[in-house]
Amino acid sequence: MDLYNVIKSYAFRLLKPNTTLLLKTPFLFSSFLLSLIILGSPANAKYASFVINENTKRIYHNTNADTRNYPASLTKIMTLYMIFDALESKKISIKTKLKVSKRASRQPPSKLYLSPGSRITVKNAIMALITKSANDVATVVAENLGKSERNFAKLMTKKAKQLGMTRTTFKNASGLPNRGQLSTARDMATLGMAIRRDHPKFFKLFKTKYFVYQGTKYTNHNNLLGSYSGTDGIKTGYTSASGFNLVASVERNGQRIIGVVFGGKKARSRDKHMITLLNRHFKTKPSKPLVRIAKPSEVPLARPTISIVEKSVKNFNIPPTLKLPPSDKEEDWFIQIGAFKNRLNAHKAARNARNMVPEQLANLPASLSKITRTSNKNNTVEYLWRVRFIELAEYQARSVCAELWTSGFSCIPLPENTDKS
Repeated sequence: MDLYNVIKSYAFRLLKPNTTLLLKTPFLFSSFLLSLIILGSPANAKYASFVINENTKRIYHNTNADTRNYPASLTKIMTLYMIFDALESKKISIKTKLKVSKRASRQPPSKLYLSPGSRITVKNAIMALITKSANDVATVVAENLGKSERNFAKLMTKKAKQLGMTRTTFKNASGLPNRGQLSTARDMATLGMAIRRDHPKFFKLFKTKYFVYQGTKYTNHNNLLGSYSGTDGIKTGYTSASGFNLVASVERNGQRIIGVVFGGKKARSRDKHMITLLNRHFKTKPSKPLVRIAKPSEVPLARPTISIVEKSVKNFNIPPTLKLPPSDKEEDWFIQIGAFKNRLNAHKAARNARNMVPEQLANLPASLSKITRTSNKNNTVEYLWRVRFIELAEYQARSVCAELWTSGFSCIPLPENTDKS
């Protein structure tokens, strides 16, 4: 138990027999208050990052790597590790059907909206955790494998310690907010390497770009897949307390690098920062010289004769002006959710979209603009409130819209230079 919780429990024991004891003891009261101010909460949404070469174990980058922060949905990497362990030990099979409880069905988004009493196969549960990062599925797994989510979290923590994750504690299987659920960038890198080492045949599933369940297509939240060469996993995470988290695995030319970022302000800026960190540490120079130096025995004794042939150039035409290639600067995109007659409905639409795709839209500004539209019937002017989310990359805009479409939302991805009238 950490010091913060010790103080809380101590205060509770003091207050239980006599609720006025602290007030009657100024020194005790002031000491207790000062302790709470100094300690604050057990963790804050702080930035941390860590980059390591999986092959050599050389640490390339370390910023606050041992600071305990909220892992959010990075927790599901361990949930998946536990599933893979159960599959390897034959406790379950890929076709085993897991029962959905009322508690699991009530978990907040991101989720599959499973119905109480229904069942989901282990295979679909794995894919839902990897792509959709479904919280209801995480609870289903925990309750079926650990009898209760609380007990399953204890098993997760025990496994974490066995893997060398010395500063990690799990309280649930999803990563939903819990003051005691804490980890570090270094520990998450350890987990990222361990799950590939111990379960290589399952690790390849982390590069799945989308998953179809009951006719609905769910897109992977890891935007580096397909946009950054060599990426083959593994997981994103977000809560308002944690910020935007990411564990990435990238392999190029036989070397694999694991990168971890905690506490990003936006999904896009987190992804860009991760790419910057990874780019610094991939080898760009060949290990062998491109030109081999000739041996003394290979040098010719006599200098060869060089013949020069003169050529006349006829009808030399100056080529047309070449167009410069497009700039490497990434163009901003936005998504449009809709236009509403009522401003309150526009706000509700923005909020609902955020709730459906929290890992992508949570910290993005929603742009509400008042626009006019002329009615074709009586040629009258009416006012509408248009809802857009701005400052997105193209791949991110398309991914968000794909996920919103599957949930019945209207969504149009467009580049920033599109006419906004």
